[in-house]
Amino acid sequence: MNSVPADRSSEPMTPIYGRISRRELHSPRSAAAIAVAIVVILLCGWLGTEIVLLLIDQPPLLVTPAELAAGVASVSAVPAPLLTAIALACSLLAIVLLVVAVTPGRRARHLIDSERTVTVVDDEVIASALAGRAARVGGIDPDSTRVSISRRLATVHLVPTSGQPVQRDSVQQAVHDQLDGLRLRPTLQTRVVVARSGKVGT
Repeated sequence: MNSVPADRSSEPMTPIYGRISRRELHSPRSAAAIAVAIVVILLCGWLGTEIVLLLIDQPPLLVTPAELAAGVASVSAVPAPLLTAIALACSLLAIVLLVVAVTPGRRARHLIDSERTVTVVDDEVIASALAGRAARVGGIDPDSTRVSISRRLATVHLVPTSGQPVQRDSVQQAVHDQLDGLRLRPTLQTRVVVARSGKVGT
């Protein structure tokens, strides 16, 4: 009977937990927006300066507005391959800026699945735990273990000691079991990479 009130009390918090989770996992695009704004401001400042210098009969910093307009008007004289390359570069830049504008940034974090709280863990902490587990199971020095984590994949890089082979499948299963125990969201797939050349033991 106690379980029903507990479930009801947690229902209104679900949207709040969802907002907290999104805020903790995603970062704003402030840096990209600031960079684009700085470029636009600099261009506008340069054009404004050139116009003012023209009005007061002073030499231009780079080119006069009339020369700039003439250069734009004579763009048809540019060789077609070069013009195509410039157009493709501008299109690619526009696509990149559009993707940056409409997609959220990502923090190096994951959530631990829980119905009652929002638990956030840094990817560095996950990587450290996986590296320690992989080193113990593989029987190698922890300094020879490196783990990189992306949104959906945890990659374990192992450098074995010369003459001591590493059971890759055992390490893979151990890392997979540890991730299952953490109950991370989004879930992580595992990949174990064993270096071909070993490290001389000390």
